[in-house]
Amino acid sequence: MSNEAVDHGKRRFLTLATTAVGAVGAGFVAVPFLGSWKPSAKAQAAGAPVEVMLDKLEEGQMVKVEWRGKPVFVVKRGNNVLEAIKGKKDGLKDIDSTKYPEQQPAYVDSINRSIRPEILVLIGICTHLGCVPQHLKETEVEWGGGFFCPCHGSRFDLAGRVFSGVPAAKNLEVPPYSYLSDDKILIGVDEGAA
Repeated sequence: MSNEAVDHGKRRFLTLATTAVGAVGAGFVAVPFLGSWKPSAKAQAAGAPVEVMLDKLEEGQMVKVEWRGKPVFVVKRGNNVLEAIKGKKDGLKDIDSTKYPEQQPAYVDSINRSIRPEILVLIGICTHLGCVPQHLKETEVEWGGGFFCPCHGSRFDLAGRVFSGVPAAKNLEVPPYSYLSDDKILIGVDEGAA
């Protein structure tokens, strides 16, 4: 075939048209693929910080919220409970919460295990095998109240400190949290970072 029979203009047009159609097709494939790398709105919401209002929380009452798929207990403690926590010197595996420092942020008090003594914030998962403990008020049981794991009998006081002689080895975990105001906390954001 001779060079005179080839239409270079038509060939250039077909090459450009094919390239353009291929690029558009690649874009249609790439956009959903790259979009799949981004977490879904549900996944983003599951890891997002959670606000908790404290204004209606009464002494001895607990509210449970979900943060990152975990139950978080928020308990309002009275003066009698705080005195009992300070006075408890034996019967606990980690009285001053120093054996496992990763179980609580550095900015919480090591005895009360909270920023402000009257409000306790804990991840409600037993440190033995991951069951959800029950909240028992100090007037409901002879051991002073706290959290009882029905799966294997682990007990934690009203600061989330684990008792001796139970299967759980660690205190209940304190999540990162901060105060947005006197009656509102933000779970999932460290104190001073809010």
